[in-house]
Amino acid sequence: MKLLEPGTVIDGFEVGDCLHAGGMAHIYQVAYAGAAQRGPFPMVMKVPRMTEGDGAENIVGFEVERQILSVLTGPHVPRLVAAGDLTQLPYLVMEQVSGRTLQQWLDDNRAPLPAEEIARLGAAVAQAAHSLHLQDVCHLDLKPANVLIRPDGLAVLLDFGLSCHAHYPDLLAEELRPAVGSPTWMAPEQVVGMRGDPRSDIFAIGVMLYELATRELPFGNPQTSGGLRQRLWMDPVPPRKWRPELPEWLQEVILRCLEPEAARRYASAAHLAFDLSHPQQVQVTDRGRRIRATGFWAHLKRWVRAAGMHYQPSALPSRQIDEVPIIMVAVPNRDVSDATLYSLRGAVSRALGTVPGARLACVSVIDPSETPGHDSASSETTVHRRYLGMLRQWAEPLDLSGQTVSFHILENGDVAQALLRYAQGNQVSMIVMGAATHGLQMQRLLATVPIRVAMAAPCTVVLVKQALPFDQLAATDRGYAQDHLADRPARVSKVMI
Repeated sequence: MKLLEPGTVIDGFEVGDCLHAGGMAHIYQVAYAGAAQRGPFPMVMKVPRMTEGDGAENIVGFEVERQILSVLTGPHVPRLVAAGDLTQLPYLVMEQVSGRTLQQWLDDNRAPLPAEEIARLGAAVAQAAHSLHLQDVCHLDLKPANVLIRPDGLAVLLDFGLSCHAHYPDLLAEELRPAVGSPTWMAPEQVVGMRGDPRSDIFAIGVMLYELATRELPFGNPQTSGGLRQRLWMDPVPPRKWRPELPEWLQEVILRCLEPEAARRYASAAHLAFDLSHPQQVQVTDRGRRIRATGFWAHLKRWVRAAGMHYQPSALPSRQIDEVPIIMVAVPNRDVSDATLYSLRGAVSRALGTVPGARLACVSVIDPSETPGHDSASSETTVHRRYLGMLRQWAEPLDLSGQTVSFHILENGDVAQALLRYAQGNQVSMIVMGAATHGLQMQRLLATVPIRVAMAAPCTVVLVKQALPFDQLAATDRGYAQDHLADRPARVSKVMI
């Protein structure tokens, strides 16, 4: 198909300049024809290539993108305006989002980016992917050219021609070859034809993080099926071998995204965004410390294991996210009873017991007036360490073996606002807090914190009423022991202790 001439009118849209001529489609600037109607935002028209040499995936991809864009919502995808008829001229008119793609970031910055900048960009992409997964969509073609960073730092994902929606037929899997995607960024399970796992997008984000950090590609740019299959068992060279100054936490995050087995990657894109937003909370293992590539014999063992591996279809992306939520507990740090702290622990323990894959974030809010300047005898660092110690002490009775847990001190004079911002910014699925916390005396008159959080939170809120005071519990236990265990004094003394 030849390029459309500027000034051509199609279904009420006037075509402007060609902005991009890619291998699968052409992108044009468009506007409503005539001056009578002006669009609410700038628009582009995407027209798939349909010449004899173009593959069938161009048309199938067009159908997939039209189907998926029509149901996606949120700030991380362009808004769909109109779609053309496949029998006449297939096209998609959508919002033109301002910003730069990650590919432009790579092209404009020849030197590797600082770790903080890589983490900021990666967290934005992970949050965008999480938004898709909540809507039961896997992108499956994430790469620098398909990720646009807006001026405000938000990531917008482009090009859904290879994507998969769990509630619609997967046309690509039905009509085309088993492995569909861009070879450089394709996850191992995609190589063997398995589509629809949200952790495939996490793998692609890991490839982008690796390139941003090292300017190298973890698996090169394979052009054969044999080259593609190597990622089923091979580890990439550790990023710190290319850049020794990279922090261990960043390598830990990148290599965890690139694990050959999906179960060993981050459980959700929200968990990945959490670690990139809180690098000081990343638990560094040998994965983050090593600087040598995996040896031949280790790769040989993995090759043997990969040869007999069977990939299972994934559950709905949103269901997988429900199984690995981020749970936030708001722990008060002043004017709080032991009964309230005890009750909060019980509620958190029950929540973690029902969702073993959950991540726990323990949060406490302090007033900025409690952290004087660094030249003061009580520095900000000292104050934060003291409150972090209190948080860890509160969490000690919890059984957190095998659980991912982190501790956070927030500074804000408005406790409710601080908790809401944290929950929204970190994709929290559940907030656990006291029904009357952060000032028990004042809560009798102004129950502002629990009510404001419960009304405005973007997720489930569990308000916990405090249990009976410990002295009443002890009295009850003593009465029970005297009435029913008088004939076994030795055992009674053990219970009381």
